[in-house]
Amino acid sequence: MENSTYATLTRQSGLMKEMRVIANNIANAATSGYRQEGITFSEYVAAVDQDHSSISMATANVRETSILQGGLTKTGGTFDLAIEGEGYFLVQTPDGDRLTRAGAFTPNSNGDLVTADGYPVLDSGGAPVFIPTGADSIGIAADGTISAGGTPIGQVGIVQPNDPKELLRQDGVMFNAPSGFDAAPDARLVQGFLEDSNVDPILQISRMIEVQRAYELGQSFLDKEDERIRNVLQSMSR
Repeated sequence: MENSTYATLTRQSGLMKEMRVIANNIANAATSGYRQEGITFSEYVAAVDQDHSSISMATANVRETSILQGGLTKTGGTFDLAIEGEGYFLVQTPDGDRLTRAGAFTPNSNGDLVTADGYPVLDSGGAPVFIPTGADSIGIAADGTISAGGTPIGQVGIVQPNDPKELLRQDGVMFNAPSGFDAAPDARLVQGFLEDSNVDPILQISRMIEVQRAYELGQSFLDKEDERIRNVLQSMSR
């Protein structure tokens, strides 16, 4: 197989990966707290041998997560929370602590504040946030302090990863921070609001069309190259 064919195949593989990422973004355009993903293409250069030049191929193995702020939608829910600025809620899962921007929380039967999946929301010290049964007039301040009838009873933790570029998506709205995290002092909580997905559907659909056309162009090249090689072999066999 010629170098041009190898290079085209690696490009096609990268375009397929990007298409899957774009499709996932579009599917989550209405998912609260979802962070848009993108694919980074890079060039991989390998030496063929001492008598020939190198071969350059495309790789698309790095995913980037957009940290742009999504819009805020007012819900009026007591435990619906949104973050303005950089920062994430800290959630306890069976696989360890995870970060999320999805703030649709509710107290469970034990009084612990949990996510829609039942994972406990943690405070600034890493302990589950507890809401006393029967507590009235729940208010949550911009720094995450929870008050019942004007008396502080806890605080929702807001953290930021030490290296945002190393965030690993665990599922749609959960992230792992391999380099750890610290408190996010500049973040601000807003009670009664949820953050929308930061996906721009129009831009994503436009990019999907571009990727599809690029893939079709590459496939056309491969088909013509295959036809050329077949004609050469047929000519040689006569």
